[in-house]
Parts: sequence; structure tokens; C-alpha cells
Amino acid sequence: MRNQSVAYFTMEIALERGMPTYSGGLGALAGDTVRSAADLRLPMVVVSLLHRKGYFYQRLDSEGWQHEEPVEWIVEDYLEEMPARVRVQIEGREVYIRAWTYHARGIDGHIVPVYLLDTDLEENEDWDRTITNFLYGGDQYYRFCQEVVLGIGGVRMLRALGHDQIIRYHMNEGHASLLTLELLAERRAISGAERITEQDIAQVRKQCIFTTHTPVESGHDKFPLDMATSILGLSETFLCEDHPFCFDGMLNMTYLALDLSYYVNGVAKKHGEISRHMFAGYAIDAITNGVHAGTWASQAFAELFDEHIPGWRKDNFSLRSALSVPRDAVWEAHVTAKKQLMEFVNRETNAGMDVHCFTLGFARRAAPYKRGDLLLHDIDRLEAIAAEVGPLQILYAGKAHPQNDAGKEIIQRIFKASERLQGNVRITYVENYGLAVAKLMTSGVDVWLNTPLPPLEASGTSGMKSAVNGVPSLSVLDGWWIEGHIEGVTGWAIGDESPSEDQEEAWSEDASHLYHQLEHVILPMFYSNRDAFIDVMRNCIALNGSFFNTQRMLQEYVLKAYFR
Repeated sequence: MRNQSVAYFTMEIALERGMPTYSGGLGALAGDTVRSAADLRLPMVVVSLLHRKGYFYQRLDSEGWQHEEPVEWIVEDYLEEMPARVRVQIEGREVYIRAWTYHARGIDGHIVPVYLLDTDLEENEDWDRTITNFLYGGDQYYRFCQEVVLGIGGVRMLRALGHDQIIRYHMNEGHASLLTLELLAERRAISGAERITEQDIAQVRKQCIFTTHTPVESGHDKFPLDMATSILGLSETFLCEDHPFCFDGMLNMTYLALDLSYYVNGVAKKHGEISRHMFAGYAIDAITNGVHAGTWASQAFAELFDEHIPGWRKDNFSLRSALSVPRDAVWEAHVTAKKQLMEFVNRETNAGMDVHCFTLGFARRAAPYKRGDLLLHDIDRLEAIAAEVGPLQILYAGKAHPQNDAGKEIIQRIFKASERLQGNVRITYVENYGLAVAKLMTSGVDVWLNTPLPPLEASGTSGMKSAVNGVPSLSVLDGWWIEGHIEGVTGWAIGDESPSEDQEEAWSEDASHLYHQLEHVILPMFYSNRDAFIDVMRNCIALNGSFFNTQRMLQEYVLKAYFR
């Protein structure tokens, strides 16, 4: 449907395993959002970038140091080139853009078109042809040029493809916020006025929705104002006059989106609260993220749901009926998923993982605030717990940003710990985490571990993927887990919502509580009270899987933002 559509703009999107058009959680969320939009038959179109070289392909050497390689994929195997061409100006140069389309097909066949923008055209200069190559690559100049293509070029491409009745523009993070300037330029062109008026701003604001995803300051794009105005061919006066998104010589993309959106939301209740403190003066709501249940349920659990909860794909809320699924059937499905994970890991890493051994899973972007090595704070105690209560396996995965050496050092510390730990504790790091590995891990481990430093986790969705598969979370109370956590019912907490302000003290306290939960609660239940453990698994599906999904999330967007 081309009329009265919502246009969803995102820098990254996870559509298929073989398409490296995403880096992590933000892209996975975008893909799940589009799949649920197709299931719900929402009139939506999506705009992103092609990323011919992807984010990067991760290789870990024998010392655990990360190396990055370009990703090679055949665009034509997945996408159809569209005939339309549009142009944007970058420092006075004409940069041509084409679009490749992907059809996200819903349960009943409804299609949401996804347009991936590409500057690799003969008409462009050599450097300009590379603008859409790397996701989050290059320097600030490269990144800002990408955002020009996404925001300004994206609006122009929608017009060229006949999507001329977009009623809402949804910016999934601030990367696309230059679309607001293009909408203002369109308003000025229609009116013929020399300057943008307050009426123009009010009209554009009515069209725009902004979702902020991070309480981490470095996650909000800021660009030198002189560079931005040079690239855009605009005067600083145009950007700065009467608007708060330019200060200290910087163009702040988050404030640009905040100032020109009528509806703004964080991605969990706590994140909404944090965002209101970060961006005082703006009305910021909260819509908690979710996952696409049909995508993330393992084959074994999908078949289990088909048998006991028919219609669950169309009505994710019906997963609450998981409470009545027989324990034996739930455990059998879990063991099937776990065997698939163990076979994959052993084949890829020769780790010798045991399907009967309690297995923790941790897969996050390797960044210091995510504290991937918190579990390894006291290796001697971890060894003692495994020796006295029951053996333990730990599966790690996740990429560090190429320029984040601190994140790479975390991976290296995990490697060193794995060399030291032998016998009752086995650690394996799986390379090149992506959609395929994520589905195996979130369905095949016994408990999902999450250890961010509060309040820096905006939402997190990997634990939601696990919940769909009956895998409980052991997590710091941050992000979505504050809403999904019922102690001993849907999983277990690490610490409380008010950690020590001293980071070293908070680290030590959280590690101590993590060990306590493993030693006194989780491992004894897993090894000695299997029925109780399975009850927690069923509760995960019934209470969290039925709610923390993109079907519910999109229904909230429809009611609060899209068609209000």
C-alpha cells in the first residue's frame, strides 16, 4: 500500500543471515520490527543503507585479539535493483543514489518494502562510490556523508519511488535525523518563502517520530558544525538560528531529532526515565522493545507451540498458555535446541561442549560497560562452585568496535581465563556473532547472562529472544529486565536497582551476587530439582515471551505515534 504509509528509517537492519546490513541489537530490532509490521499488515516502507562491505567479519587469533575483514556478499542474490535515481549534494558534488529493494513478507503474504540505498554508481567519483560500503566505518566525515545519504537521500528516494503520502517518518536513532531538514526544504519549496517559518517547523514536527536507543553519551552522534555546513552547503545561521541542536560548535543529531519530532520514546520504561533526565525539557515516552517471536523461536519450540498453542504466530499474547504445556515436552524441545547448539560449537571450535552440562550464554557487543568479564572476577570461586555444585560451561560471543581497544581487551581476557580454567569450567568464544549464531545460542543455552553497568543498558533484546525459547535470564536489573524480572519465577537478578556509585565496588558486589545465585539457587535447581527449573522455563515463555515481542511493541507505536 503506497498511500498513508509510515516510513521507518534506520542505519542498520538485520533481514537475512547472508546480508551483512547490521551490526547488532539495533539492526536486529529493526528487522524484527519490519517482520511484525508485515505480519500486522501495517502500511510501512523502510529505508536503510546497503553496506556492501558490511560491519566487518570477525577473526580472533590464538591470543584472543580481534581482527576485522570486509564481508563479501552478492547483493543480487537477495535484492532487486530499482530503476529510480536521486541525487544529494555533498560539498557541492552531485552524488547519485540508487535503491535495492527487499520484500519483508508477513504471515498472510503482506509485503513491507525495504529500500537499501547505494552510492556505488559509475556517475559518482571514486570516493563517493564508497559512502554506503561500511556500517559505522570511517571517520566523522564518512559517517556524516552516510547520514546525508540516509536522511536526505532517503526522503528523495521515497518520492522517486512513488511513496508521496507518508504520514509519519520514524527515525530509529538519530542517524536519520537529517530527513527533518529535507522535509523543511520541501515545505519551503512549496511555499516559495525565503526562510523556513515556524509554521513549516510545526508541520514537519507533526510528521516525525524519534526513538532514542542509548543512555551512553558516545552513542549520540555529534559532528563539527563547520564540517556539517560545508557538506550540506548550508550556512551555520540556517542550522543554529533559534534551535537548540547546535551548540559548542557541534551539530547534535539527537537534539535535531528531538526538536523536530512530535513523539519521542525510549525503549524501556527505565530508559524513558533516564532519557527525560538526559534531555530535560522534552516529553519522552517509553515503548519497551520486543523480538519477532516467529523468527526467534527455535524449530523445536516452534513445533511445540504449533502443537499446544495453535495460532501463536498471529497472536503472540497466546504464548501465555505455555503454562499448560507438559514439562516433559518443554524439556525435550530444549534438549533438541541445546544439541543443535553444542554440535555447532564443537564443529566450529573443537571445544568439546557437553549437552548434559549446565551452560551459560553471554553474547553482547564487547564494550566495557557491558562487563562481559564480570563472571570471571574471581576465577577461583567460579572453579570451586563448579567443583562442589556441578560442572559449568560458558559460551561467549560478540564483536568489539574496530576502534574500541578496550572492548578487544575484554575478549582477550576471556580467552586467557578459558586457558586457565580447566575441568569443571569450560569457556568458549564463538567468532563472528550474527543472526544464525544468535538463534542457536539464545535457544540452546540453559540460562542467559547479562551484566551491564546500570543504567547504561537501554533495553536489550537477547534475553527476550531467550525467553521465547524458555531460557531464563540471570541479569543485572537494567533495561527491559526490570520489567520482565520476577525473582525465581522468570529468572534471577544480579544485585538490585541501586548499585554502588563506586564502579569498583559495584563490580565486586555484582560479581559476588552472581556467584551466590549460581552456587545456591540456579545450579542446585538445574541439577537436583529439574521440575522446578522447567517451571521457570514455562514462566519465561508465558510471562515474557508473550509480552516482550515486536507484535505488542508495534501495536503501541500504532496507538501512541503512527496513527494518533
